[in-house]
Amino acid sequence: MKKVQFKNNFIPYLFIFPQISIILIFFIWPSSMAAYYSFILEDAFGISSQFVWLDNYIDVVSDSEYYSSLVFTTIFSTLVSFFALSIGLLLAYKAHNIIKSKNIYRTLLMWPYAIAPAIVGLMASFFFSSSHGDIYNFLNIIGWDFDPKSDPFDAQVMLVFIASWKQISVNFIFFLSGLQAIPKSIIEASLIDCQSDVKRFWTIVFPLLAPTTFFLLITNITYSFFDTFGLIDTTTRGTPMGETKTLAYKIYQDGFLGADIGGSSAQSVILMLFVLLITVFQFKYIEKKVHY
Repeated sequence: MKKVQFKNNFIPYLFIFPQISIILIFFIWPSSMAAYYSFILEDAFGISSQFVWLDNYIDVVSDSEYYSSLVFTTIFSTLVSFFALSIGLLLAYKAHNIIKSKNIYRTLLMWPYAIAPAIVGLMASFFFSSSHGDIYNFLNIIGWDFDPKSDPFDAQVMLVFIASWKQISVNFIFFLSGLQAIPKSIIEASLIDCQSDVKRFWTIVFPLLAPTTFFLLITNITYSFFDTFGLIDTTTRGTPMGETKTLAYKIYQDGFLGADIGGSSAQSVILMLFVLLITVFQFKYIEKKVHY
């Protein structure tokens, strides 16, 4: 086979220039500016600034509200990832086994993926409204004194519910693709060796989905940390009592609403390092159990 080579050494760099530009403009440059401003104390009008070394970081780690946001973000991301992955896998497995009208089921289950998080938040505000919300009325009818506007626990449950619902569809797509990629010969052989559907799924099918599950685990955690911003901003806005603020939403409140540029930049640097640490942990320890 003849190897294709460019006559001009400049052409390969021309092809990768758009991608490199996107990385520099939307990641490297903002990250560098956040790291710089994290050492700066600036007034609200941006007229004067002062280099304060690690004072912004010290203020962040000594803030009890920041630890509250950290705890909520950890619990929130764990629950959303668990429910979104498990329900998405269940729906994909059921849709994969449907013989008639399977395309209709797949299309209906994939629709929520096209809805923006902010729109999901607006929809949820109607369903959980105390005046005309169907879910709100249902929960109160069954005996749960549900009030997300005044009860932090109820507000957190609402956020987990709607964030999981939004992410189920994308998990469904990938799990369904993973199931379709499993060779039929393996499934047919498993029908002879194992009569139990549940045991056959956990011992044969699910291990074969390990690469897909590992990828979706990282995707769902990233979604919980960052992409739920619009959802929170259109529903609770961190209330009640600041118990529904993720770390990303707290950065927005302190930086854009509170005009604390240095403190919010320090929080963004800490959040970036925190997510990086989680990612390294996943690839170092969890990926060892993944067989491709």
